[in-house]
Amino acid sequence: MHSPDFLNYISNAMRNLAVKNDYTLEEYAELEKSSEERLEYFEGNVWSMAGASPNHEEISINLASALKNALRKRSCRVYGANLRVKVPIYKPYRYPDLSAVCGQPIFEDFYGLEVLTNPNLIVEVLSPSTESFDLGDKFTYYKSIESFTEYLLVAQDRPHVVLFTKQDENAWLHREFNSLSDKLYLSSLDCELSVADIYENIEFSPREPERFPFNPENYR
Repeated sequence: MHSPDFLNYISNAMRNLAVKNDYTLEEYAELEKSSEERLEYFEGNVWSMAGASPNHEEISINLASALKNALRKRSCRVYGANLRVKVPIYKPYRYPDLSAVCGQPIFEDFYGLEVLTNPNLIVEVLSPSTESFDLGDKFTYYKSIESFTEYLLVAQDRPHVVLFTKQDENAWLHREFNSLSDKLYLSSLDCELSVADIYENIEFSPREPERFPFNPENYR
């Protein structure tokens, strides 16, 4: 049984659906080889991934640059959004915005395509259409990757970074960073990032204050 967030994500993705909805995994791989776009697969359905906003791209580049600098001269690798990452319970693979691994990366062959099997860190830059899915079901699916121990989620519209760090099989530590002066430590890679570096050159639009309905009980 899939959650409403997951079904909504799939429904929105279907707007970019390819010609049919009963592709085999082998046919999907052949489509991927010939496509200039990244394609996703779920239960025979194949769709093209939506384009990213300027802020999404800027943040992704900032993160990749910050991680590369922090990991310089170490046996760690940072990969961008075009790398396929195997997700055992959400087959065959996904395209996270960024992934990183320290030590030897292990790739698996999927009908002639290279798929990373052992990321330590996965990063997603949040957007309105995918935020619920990224925080919910997708996180659950990523947890099926044995090597995966840290999940970093970054908002586009304000300084807001969420970090989940694995404690054991059933527990993940949840931390949030909401100031540009904050620094966060990634235990999966043994390095530190600055929130200011993540949001370098990002201009945030003024946010409307949240409005709540009047409740007389709050004033008694």
